[in-house]
Amino acid sequence: MIDFKKIVGFQWDAGNAYKNHDKHGVAQGEAEEIFFNQPLLIEEDQKHSVREGRFIALGITSSTRLLTIIFRLRDQGTLIRIVSARSMSKKERVFYEKD
Repeated sequence: MIDFKKIVGFQWDAGNAYKNHDKHGVAQGEAEEIFFNQPLLIEEDQKHSVREGRFIALGITSSTRLLTIIFRLRDQGTLIRIVSARSMSKKERVFYEKD
């Protein structure tokens, strides 16, 4: 699905970065942390992947905060472009913690 060996970094849209911080209280660095911690659950977001592949990641930060990240891959799959970052919903937490 995703070859994480090819990933060299993250890409942020300034508007999304402010929205995630102001609306959801998630800083850029905190959102990026989940990709380095385990467990990390990733599924394709088929509902919103009309023109470009979009993924949903459920993961945990270094301070044990559970986050849901919506992202796309850019530049031939070498960059993770974060679209949205927020705390997991109750339903997502149940799903994440059962694995």
